[in-house]
Amino acid sequence: MRCSIWAALVAALSGAGPAAALPLLSEVFYDATGADDGQSFVELYGTPGTSLDGLVLEAVNGADGSVTHSLALAGAIGPDGIFVVADQTSAGTTQVAGADLLLDFDFQNGPDSVVLRSVSAVLDALGYGSFLATEVNAGEGAPAVDPPAGQSVARRFANVDTDDNAIDFVAGAPTPGAAPLALPEPAAAGLLGLGLLGLARAGRRR
Repeated sequence: MRCSIWAALVAALSGAGPAAALPLLSEVFYDATGADDGQSFVELYGTPGTSLDGLVLEAVNGADGSVTHSLALAGAIGPDGIFVVADQTSAGTTQVAGADLLLDFDFQNGPDSVVLRSVSAVLDALGYGSFLATEVNAGEGAPAVDPPAGQSVARRFANVDTDDNAIDFVAGAPTPGAAPLALPEPAAAGLLGLGLLGLARAGRRR
């Protein structure tokens, strides 16, 4: 199974290359061990300096497609290309280190989706969990896994989007503010090494 996923990722990378022109969902943590309050976060990756004003994060219920949360973003992506939106407690604090923006949210466990959109378009979308035929996957391609409590779902490479969540995302230990990146414009000859590097990094997330 792991080999088939990497074969698909290598094939997609050979045609697509890194996608950093728009902000991407790079990591989502929604199910902490114990209480979720102040521990959940959504990490975005994009071009440093990109304004997030006017963008919205939506949580979409897999059962019926309804939007359970709509979070208005503000600020700009920092020099490292990463922006962390963290859940805010009633006291106005968070347990997420290095958070860039605090908002009040509590995303559901899967099957559900998180969508990043502008006023006029969907910029990125992540569906996670096992969706029934009657349920709504608002993500891209096949859904990512629904990780166990205490783990997040994160991109193998924060700057690569193949439009298939099952290929792009893996479960592992939460790492807000840190993400593995693919080399710029990976050449076909280097894709195998790139895949092995990503596999090693994905293993360290577990």
